[in-house]
Amino acid sequence: MKAAEDQVVEEDTGFQDDEESFFQDIDLLQKHGINMADIKKMKLVGICTVKGIQMTTRKALCNIKGLSEAKVEKIKEAAGKMLNVGFQTAFEYSSKRKQVFNITTGSLEFDKLLGGGIESMAITEAFGEFRTGKTQLSHTFCVTAQLPGENGYSGGKVVFIDTENTFRPDRLKDIADRFNVDHSAVLDNVLYARAYTSEHQMELLDFVAAKFHEEGGVFKLLIIDSIMALFRVDFTGRGELAERQQKLAQMLSRLQKISEEYNVAVFITNQMTADPGAGMRSPLEDTSWPTPPHPRISLRKGRAEMRIAKIFDSPDMPENEATFAICAGGVSDAKE
Repeated sequence: MKAAEDQVVEEDTGFQDDEESFFQDIDLLQKHGINMADIKKMKLVGICTVKGIQMTTRKALCNIKGLSEAKVEKIKEAAGKMLNVGFQTAFEYSSKRKQVFNITTGSLEFDKLLGGGIESMAITEAFGEFRTGKTQLSHTFCVTAQLPGENGYSGGKVVFIDTENTFRPDRLKDIADRFNVDHSAVLDNVLYARAYTSEHQMELLDFVAAKFHEEGGVFKLLIIDSIMALFRVDFTGRGELAERQQKLAQMLSRLQKISEEYNVAVFITNQMTADPGAGMRSPLEDTSWPTPPHPRISLRKGRAEMRIAKIFDSPDMPENEATFAICAGGVSDAKE
């Protein structure tokens, strides 16, 4: 059978044309009077596209060493000339949304719950107690993201940021066997990084943005397992709660921008915590995040290998549940 690597490398020309607007290199700003030295300074902090400039505040740009307020205004003005920074009709936005793709969970019932799988240009959060399938779902996505799917989805590479030392390459081999794809190709298409502090976790996103730009359209999925673990370690007690939530909100905002800028799916996991007044809840509910990652999926244990997924929060899907199983080949449909 054809190797997964080949499936990833081959790109559909039409799909590539649709993605051109996502990958306007900031080198193009030279035509508008921005010097290469300033462009390189922005690239060092992960701002590699014209759209990335639009998504960055003037204050953040001024914090880049060597960029004055005057330079920032000139950069913003140049970027504005290259992009439509105003309004567009719902019809026009609907056309843009046609570029959104879905990545299968490995379970038909779970996919149905999510409207076809996790989608690009969005963050999807899965939270639950330990052993509810969060990490198993992450490993399954590492393989299914590489496989061609519905509506012309070609498959692509994956970035996995591990904050709790839960990533196991051998697990990917078991899942690859289920889908009859080559072990080496699957592993080569997953870019792995171990994060040790919340600051390191944030710094890795600069590298991720640069990599997504360098190989435009090749990467389809970014996984962080788990999003909150290092923040709990680095920020302790009520005295540091406000700073922790601010940093976490900044990370979530950066992830959302990356998902939209490069048309990738972002999947994050989260350990559920107990709230005496409200039962079990996700820590992300306490952030100043203006709108929650969508959708937010609650996972809980069922009998034996069975697990139950529930739409906890979503802008476009009703509250519903699906049952799935965790097997040797990853996430799959539950047996009757």
